[in-house]
Amino acid sequence: MESIIAPTWLERDAPIDERWCGVPRRWAVIKNGVKQPSPTQRMVERLEQIRAQADPREMAFLSDRMAELLLKRLGQSTNLQEQIPLRFQLGVQLLQSGRTLGALDHFQGVEQKVDLAGGRIDRRSRSELRMRRAVGMLRLGEQENCQINHNSESCLFPLRPAAYHQLERGSRGAIALLTEQLGEFPDDLSARWLLNLAYMTLGEYPAQVPSAWRIPEERFASAYELPRFPEVAGDLGLDVDDLAGGCILDDFDNDGFIDVVASGWGLQSQLRFFRNNGRGQFIERTGEAGLAGLVSGLNIQQTDYNNDGWLDIWVLRGAWLGRAGRIPNSLLRNNGNGTFEDVTEAAGLLSSHPTQTSVWFDYDGDGWLDVFIGNETTDSTDPDPCELFRNNGDGTFTECAVQVGLAVRSFVKGVACADYDQDGRPDLYLSCRNKGANLLFRNQGPSEPDGKQAGWTFRNVTREAGLLDTQLVSFPTWFFDYDNDGWEDLFASGYAAKNVGEICADYLGLPHRAALPKLYRNNGDGTFRDVTVSARLDKVCLTMGCNFGDLDNDGWLDLYLGTGEPDFTMLIPNRMFRNGEGRFFQEVTTAGGFGHLQKGHGVGFADLDHDGDQDVYVVMGGAYTGDNYRNALFLNPGHSGGWLKLKLEGTKSNRAAIGARIKATVTTPSGLRHIYKTVNSGGSFGSNPLRQELGMGDATAIQAVEIFWPASGETQHLTGLELNRAYHIRESESQAVAMDLPATRFEPRVATRQASHPGLQGGL
Repeated sequence: MESIIAPTWLERDAPIDERWCGVPRRWAVIKNGVKQPSPTQRMVERLEQIRAQADPREMAFLSDRMAELLLKRLGQSTNLQEQIPLRFQLGVQLLQSGRTLGALDHFQGVEQKVDLAGGRIDRRSRSELRMRRAVGMLRLGEQENCQINHNSESCLFPLRPAAYHQLERGSRGAIALLTEQLGEFPDDLSARWLLNLAYMTLGEYPAQVPSAWRIPEERFASAYELPRFPEVAGDLGLDVDDLAGGCILDDFDNDGFIDVVASGWGLQSQLRFFRNNGRGQFIERTGEAGLAGLVSGLNIQQTDYNNDGWLDIWVLRGAWLGRAGRIPNSLLRNNGNGTFEDVTEAAGLLSSHPTQTSVWFDYDGDGWLDVFIGNETTDSTDPDPCELFRNNGDGTFTECAVQVGLAVRSFVKGVACADYDQDGRPDLYLSCRNKGANLLFRNQGPSEPDGKQAGWTFRNVTREAGLLDTQLVSFPTWFFDYDNDGWEDLFASGYAAKNVGEICADYLGLPHRAALPKLYRNNGDGTFRDVTVSARLDKVCLTMGCNFGDLDNDGWLDLYLGTGEPDFTMLIPNRMFRNGEGRFFQEVTTAGGFGHLQKGHGVGFADLDHDGDQDVYVVMGGAYTGDNYRNALFLNPGHSGGWLKLKLEGTKSNRAAIGARIKATVTTPSGLRHIYKTVNSGGSFGSNPLRQELGMGDATAIQAVEIFWPASGETQHLTGLELNRAYHIRESESQAVAMDLPATRFEPRVATRQASHPGLQGGL
């Protein structure tokens, strides 16, 4: 006999939306007279225990805790020779934990201690200490201006007047130190980049930058004149201020409006849920949705694992942390009443491996979504193998990676899925940090043609597909049909650079050794061809989160790259590339105002205001405990191209229709044109809506829409669809049903948002 009781802390006065009931986040189950914690509460307790026991000597990036340990050691030390490196290390950790003034004090103290000891700092150490101080001054400028006095232009490169620093001490101090550095090391490209940036924060770039070290303005020019997209996250309450994380843009309450879910990877970073009320506002419903206490997660994705028509949330944890990152992921079931419940353990998905990447796909064509998880092996003697969980169709999963030929032990950073050879079965591509270790697995299907799962296998076809690239070190990845020829092409973005000087070298046209993105065109015969150079994507982007969409509704898929790495010197712009009709990509970063200097992670494209064009949401922030920043939303100003929205619903295929292939044939002034799209959430880091939003360009009419359904293998033909409309399409049904998606109006307003910041405190 079981009974349900509500917790006593339920806030009776909390606002309750007319559509969603304010159900509390934790229910207790009484079994045989004993109160049991709910599954969600058990996960909350697991995560709290991990946070409480985290040791900064084993778990990287916990600079606040490491600073405490170093302070203790410094206080116990009586040896001056030992105190000097300790003070330097403490300064580094204080800077990374956000306590910038304290860091600068300790860096200065290093020089004082050396003088006191009667010694001198060698040339190399002097350079490093000077650069640390310069970065500290730049960070101080960010905190005092971009954070505390934040506005919609803050940190958007190249900086415009509204973004200039009003409190100048940080930038002035940085300029003095960087000028000194370049005087001694004139070829230091890292110092050169940061010097130009420091002058830019004061409105003195390019005129006041010494000519020997000036980076010409034209190096940042856009190749296409795109209108500027205003940054409006703060006006809508979506500017979550946290560390690196992921995002999902999708409709979780089936009201037709796209909601926003954002995560942060910190051990105390709360998963946040914002409901789109359809009236131009986003209302946070984190607590009401039952998500309070569910923290961490560098990446998040949506799925419908139980085919109930309500999108669930999948949280990935532990990335970059090695053994210390053996933290469980979370599957959060959508209860259909505005709440979610953690069902990870009950579903058989409870495992602990460091990861941030996975893909939901129906590999065996049974109509239920399976999940492949790309885990991060950092020690071959103690590996974290990748996992494939097969959906049993009853709410549970069975792990079977080895049995199907996916015994992968690598440092996997991105996973992409597509039926690249059009044999009706979805294949897998794995992006890895190990040099030249990316993998393409072809889905071979079952050993017996009439057997559903018997002997199902994947085969490594990387070499024969032409994808064996011995130089590529990559991170995010995806399949998309960038040239609209009906075949899925492949993108994998490079992720390796010695320092910010290599980005500077690339802008200046100088040699470098940084990893470049790769664009592989599908030849339609099971092979791919590297077209990176001809597509004009051979640029150092150092990409983390990124995704694709259609900025101008021309029917050609564009891409946005969130850039950076944990190092505080890596102040580089995120970058946007417009697809030039499938021939090449044109950089439009500066034209559109997309060049955010803070570290870019989860990216999502979606029409949040139902005006027919896609907006872009980006999760900002770094890895270290003090490298927080506000998320950004770039609002599309509108374009003349037509559009079509399709919400597909599988009956034999998975209900979310993931993997279904769309072909729209349209009439244009130049004749017939085909536009292709596959139902998925886009790239491997950040999630677009599963309701597909297709740009129609200059189409005057839609002649037909064809949909290939992955489980049944049937192609559905539909006619009579109109431009600039949304439709609901069920598998096998002959008619599409028009959806009423009324436009809403977001009103960007000029506002300065003020907040205190712990980084302006002194040392520990």
